[in-house]
Amino acid sequence: MASKKNITAENIIELYMDEVLMEAHASKSVYAFSKKNNFEENQFYQFFSDFEALEKHIFAVFCTKTIELLLKNDDYKTYDTKSKLLSFYYTFFELLTANRSYVHLKLKGNKNKLESLKQLSSLRTAFIAFVSKEIHTDNMDFKNKTINKIQDKTVTEAAWLHLLFTLQFWLEDSSENFEKTDIFIEKSVKASFDLRDLTPLQSVFDFAKFLWKEKKPTV
Repeated sequence: MASKKNITAENIIELYMDEVLMEAHASKSVYAFSKKNNFEENQFYQFFSDFEALEKHIFAVFCTKTIELLLKNDDYKTYDTKSKLLSFYYTFFELLTANRSYVHLKLKGNKNKLESLKQLSSLRTAFIAFVSKEIHTDNMDFKNKTINKIQDKTVTEAAWLHLLFTLQFWLEDSSENFEKTDIFIEKSVKASFDLRDLTPLQSVFDFAKFLWKEKKPTV
């Protein structure tokens, strides 16, 4: 049988995700994977160095696709900072939900948490770039480049930790249509902006009560 022509990165991603979901694991080698899917091994290496690079790329794609969808919406350009971040979260988790079986298998189904985090390294890079460019913050200007850089890094790292926290909540969410994750996103984003702006802390307490209710053991 002749090998497939003009295979794309998207083709490889789709084939790989299907294989992992159907068999609960990937092929033992790139050679076996390409042979099974009827394309030349060197075509794989045009896009990815190995399966690990492919898996990292898949999670980054969830972020880049989210940003593409947001930028296609003319209204998005008029949103304030908080609305832009909320839009990102809602769209991002819609994409994750559409691919929940894969995400769940690769993250929650993987007992090696360090390995799970390694898969998110490219997602982290894409998300931090988004935050730095799109989510403008009203930071204080300390008139010192070094201190300002430290402040910027603190903001972006906090945003990344917040995304990880939300991802973990979503993985454990068993509510219908993941409604509790939507509530989590709304309350946590609002609380983070209220803290930044030093506005009244009612939303922070509201968010804390929500978390307490979710984590409180049931009798």
